[in-house]
Amino acid sequence: MSDLPRTQAEFENQSYLSHLVELRRRLVRSAVAVIIAFIGLVYWAPLIFRLLARPLMQNFPEGGKLIVTDVTGSFFVPMKVTMLVAFLIALPFVLYEIWAFIAPGLYRSEKSWVGPLIGMSYALFLCGMAFAYFLVFPTIFRVMAHYNAPLGAEMTTDIDKFLGFAMTMFVAFGVTFEVPIVVVMLVHAGVVSVAKLRQIRPYVIVGAFVIAAAVTPPDVLSQLILAVPLILLYEAGLIAARLMTASAPRDTPAHFDME
Repeated sequence: MSDLPRTQAEFENQSYLSHLVELRRRLVRSAVAVIIAFIGLVYWAPLIFRLLARPLMQNFPEGGKLIVTDVTGSFFVPMKVTMLVAFLIALPFVLYEIWAFIAPGLYRSEKSWVGPLIGMSYALFLCGMAFAYFLVFPTIFRVMAHYNAPLGAEMTTDIDKFLGFAMTMFVAFGVTFEVPIVVVMLVHAGVVSVAKLRQIRPYVIVGAFVIAAAVTPPDVLSQLILAVPLILLYEAGLIAARLMTASAPRDTPAHFDME
């Protein structure tokens, strides 16, 4: 009997180490997938950067241009953009690795919706980035050019600062489009009810405008472009949460199922 606690501790330690080894293996495979995608794209790095900068270039006033103020900026900025594109391309594989790591510990009923939820998260993030690129960027750049005209200022932008601005917008709108997923997960986990989320709707609306004011340029149009989709996506999340969790069954963990 005295050996039982030690044996159990050894078993738990071995289980913990095996999980760490499995996690490391999947992280390495994910990193390799990103690197392979990057190597396949690196030749076209200048073209990829020009595609990213197209909304800005098309809305430059006469005489406006992109400049490089850092000695290595013309090399590293396109590389950064290409790495980000490579990560987006490899992201489905990365998400699969995450899913494969956590799946053995999920309930059977959770497996039926967590997988599609991960796929939907990826799709919604891409939709948010596309929304920023095709609608938000042209609008913001056009408005900023209009502000410069009365000042008689020539509009020039450093490519590194432009990349920082673009990444901020991509992340802001990508995360914004994840709101329905967050709402569904909170309700499904029992953290909050749909009724409570409806009750705090006025605070969410105010919060949406606060967030929009914090991450977009200081003009009303840019803030509306972020705040309005955020509110609509919150409402979509409420509808999805009610439909998906109304009759969610409670099951036993998958690894204890003997069938």
